[in-house]
Amino acid sequence: MARILKHVLRAGALTVIALGFLSVVFVTWLRTSLPQTDGTLTLLGLDGPVEVIRDGNGVPHIFADRVNDAYFALGFAHAQDRLWQMEMTRRIGAGRLSEIFGRRTLRIDRFIRFLGLHRAAQAQLTLMNADERAVLDAYAAGVNAYLTNRKGALPPEFIVFGHEPERWRPADSLVWARIMAVRLSGNWRSELLRLRLAETLTQTQIEQLWPTDDDNEPVTLATIPNTDAALLDRLARALPDELAPVDASNAWVIGGAHTETGKPILANDPHLGFGAPILWYLARIETPTLSLTGATVPGVPLHPLGNNGKIAWGMSTTGADVEDLYVETLDPENPSQYLTPNGPKAFTTRIEKIYVANDEPVTLTIRETRHGPVVSDVLDEADLAAADSETPASVIALASPTTRIDDETARALFLMNRAGNWREFLAATRLFHAPVQNLFYADTAGDIGLVTPGRIPLRSDHDGTRPVPGQEARFDWRAFIPFDDLPKRHNPADGVIINANNRLVGAEYPHQISRHWEAAYRAARIAELLGGKKAHTVAESAAMQMDTLSPAARRLVPLLLTAPAKSDRAKAAKERLRGWDFRMQRDRAEPLIYAAWLRALERAILEDELGDRVDDYARSRTRFVVAAITKHQAWCDDIRTPGTETCETQIAAALETAVADIAETQGPDIAGWRWGAAHKAQFRHRVFSQVPGVRALADLVVETDGGDHTLNRGQTRQNGAAPFSHVHGSGYRAVYDLADLDRSRYVIATGQSGNPLSPYYRDMLERWRAGGFITIAGDRDALRRDAAGILTLAPRRAP
Repeated sequence: MARILKHVLRAGALTVIALGFLSVVFVTWLRTSLPQTDGTLTLLGLDGPVEVIRDGNGVPHIFADRVNDAYFALGFAHAQDRLWQMEMTRRIGAGRLSEIFGRRTLRIDRFIRFLGLHRAAQAQLTLMNADERAVLDAYAAGVNAYLTNRKGALPPEFIVFGHEPERWRPADSLVWARIMAVRLSGNWRSELLRLRLAETLTQTQIEQLWPTDDDNEPVTLATIPNTDAALLDRLARALPDELAPVDASNAWVIGGAHTETGKPILANDPHLGFGAPILWYLARIETPTLSLTGATVPGVPLHPLGNNGKIAWGMSTTGADVEDLYVETLDPENPSQYLTPNGPKAFTTRIEKIYVANDEPVTLTIRETRHGPVVSDVLDEADLAAADSETPASVIALASPTTRIDDETARALFLMNRAGNWREFLAATRLFHAPVQNLFYADTAGDIGLVTPGRIPLRSDHDGTRPVPGQEARFDWRAFIPFDDLPKRHNPADGVIINANNRLVGAEYPHQISRHWEAAYRAARIAELLGGKKAHTVAESAAMQMDTLSPAARRLVPLLLTAPAKSDRAKAAKERLRGWDFRMQRDRAEPLIYAAWLRALERAILEDELGDRVDDYARSRTRFVVAAITKHQAWCDDIRTPGTETCETQIAAALETAVADIAETQGPDIAGWRWGAAHKAQFRHRVFSQVPGVRALADLVVETDGGDHTLNRGQTRQNGAAPFSHVHGSGYRAVYDLADLDRSRYVIATGQSGNPLSPYYRDMLERWRAGGFITIAGDRDALRRDAAGILTLAPRRAP
């Protein structure tokens, strides 16, 4: 027996050794997926040599004699560091995820196919001139040169799915802007929610859910045809979370009269959803005729944000209402047609096929009306059966600039990257069509400015907040706001321009941009920090981006503290808040108490009226809660009970709920409660986040400061088991110093690489959390001395 056991143990040990050896071999092979960053590669597609110097942060500094060779090298570098991200972006935009992931992504693909984003990107190519098309071609050639000449393994995600990437096409580079236009123009989801809420709420209640700056603002609403409530709910659930709207950014520009150097300072931190890697990729291009430094997006050969040595630019989301839903009534005599002002009209249709891994292809019939694609057709047979719906008498079509084939935003970015002054920059933005953005500007000559370009519809008999009947001509868009009428500011007298998604124009503006704007808490805080100071510095603007004071808490907490507390724990929590400075710091208990109290109160006063739709509305709706407590107290009554609840009783009960919820997760002792334990930035890897064991390597999670209404944006989830997870914020921060653009500051949230095995996958995370930064500058010789890698791309002549 002992001899048998000895042999078994020996065999087991050999097995373990063999498995360990194979694991080492496998990991060693996987590491060959990391890019070559030294030496010389001879490649087809170049006209001259290019030197790619990677600094200690993995940022490529691309030096070339010809502009298109520099773009070739940028495509090559993007593919080296972020190939999987690029593959996912183009497949999302083309509605082709299911070819890799099977039926689990079919919902996303169906939605995208109905919008036709990649078809529009293909058509967009025909609008570009020879120079612009040459940039796209050179970039695509650089990506394909990497695919053709790489040695070793593809990035790990490709290996997991056994997927080989196709060649890169110029249209693949244009589809990202279409995706962002969808995400930054999501008003139609709000329209759909308002339509669903109209089943149970009055129009007054719906308006109160979205407070405006002026409660007396007139509202003109149409009567719409009856729609199936269950079907609307299914449609809302069918919209992909991956394309959910985002609406936050901070930007300000300070004229030289108010800075220490006498030259402008431009600060910008766009806020988007988090992921690993982060969306942005830092890069620098230097040629004799073009200099560009800043944030790029892998897959795109342009700098959406950055500077070109003469000017700097940034963006914030306007929140313009550029989308409408039209309820199209089917012709009772012929359901293949719909009613229009001029009688029945046939749908425009096309057939598309979605190929599905390990399954049968799915064939779609995509219909369009005169207003746009029929988005209600995104529901499949299972959705219709679950809604227990009869054959509908109407369908819902989406009107949106994002689906138009004549969009020229890519051309605008091309020209913005090359502008040398305000006049040239402004001319470039005439072609900026979607999404509508506030574009901030500063130059080394001392000019500052803002322009808000994009296609904003002119409406007649409705305000864009709810769906309208498609057959009535009076609800059709008349045109878009003319470019010359769009908001602009150039060298304002006060020397400062600020936007944090707040109201852009006053009541005197002749056109409607939006009925509803983001609350002005962050913009007010920027103005507060800038006010009264004469000599601003770059360091102060960088510090402002990390500011954690919540003006929303400063407004709301005094209202909450007027309610009594019953339990000892609730009383102790109130005492904590009495002395709080309203800073959302991760090592403090007060931010957690405030956030949990607000969430509990919001749900207490909404769940009775909204029911299971509360999650579709719920977020940190501080402005609504303030209005409910101070002006519209009827919300505080729970209509499900026979009695009448007051706001005071609801506030008190919400506090008890909040402290009980916190105690369940962080223990009974308030001294041990910490905001950071609940508020963690979640940078989830799109694939490996689902794989136990690998998840710890690929997911990046870190406790963070900030909250929903702080400049250091820490937008929370609000729903689910971890409602205060930090899922949305500033993945890129920059402060541009127009006195010396080499002193400008940059940081991204994760790192330059998308490969979890790379030292540049997570190396900026702590620096980002702490408010640190890097510079992206230096002459060629100095960069060579301290380089992490020097790769020369040399031209190879075709045989």
